[in-house]
Amino acid sequence: MKVIELKMTVTDSNDRDAQALRRELTERGIFLINLMSAPGSGKTTLLSRTITDLAGKVKIGVMEADIASDVDARRISELGAESIQVHTDGMCHMDAGMTRTGLENMENSGDRIVFLENVGNLICPAEFDTGAHKNVMILSVPEGDDKPLKYPLMFSKSDVLIITKSDAAPYFDFDFEAVESRVRKLNPSILIFPVSAKTGDGMEAWEDYILSEWEKRHA
Repeated sequence: MKVIELKMTVTDSNDRDAQALRRELTERGIFLINLMSAPGSGKTTLLSRTITDLAGKVKIGVMEADIASDVDARRISELGAESIQVHTDGMCHMDAGMTRTGLENMENSGDRIVFLENVGNLICPAEFDTGAHKNVMILSVPEGDDKPLKYPLMFSKSDVLIITKSDAAPYFDFDFEAVESRVRKLNPSILIFPVSAKTGDGMEAWEDYILSEWEKRHA
């Protein structure tokens, strides 16, 4: 397992850099998924369950972005997926240049899915295009159903919303219908998957979506 120290790309051309990276990854057969959420949403738990469920179906790599530590990367490595830890030099997000650097330190082969587990934050990651093919935002039931009202940009920029820890719904005042209504006002085309990585409920729909999107690019 590698730990890569990164610095933010100081450039006004991040969007162009991201578009170029996306094209290159598509040509190489790599499907990059950017996972964004607040700390404690269950991002790594969801990712771990996804990797386990998809074992043998597709090759998976994971880039764990954080300000410090390599706890998450070690946890993913134990599942047999290639995993590297990238440190963002205090930055609260990843940009296209940082993503490219991280990918250059991973196995240089195509025909696989790479997950970028972005820095835990509901503000900064939404502002920077990483070059990913899909942006996936994770909201956990314990965080509350008002987050679309407080952090609209994150929900507007995401292609997919995963509502995690659905098994905890009986213990929290969380309104799934209210969340969907609020999110669709910001982003009518967003896909929403309520899941529980603990029980497996809803995971099949999420995983079928991933495989379907990967196959479109792999064909």
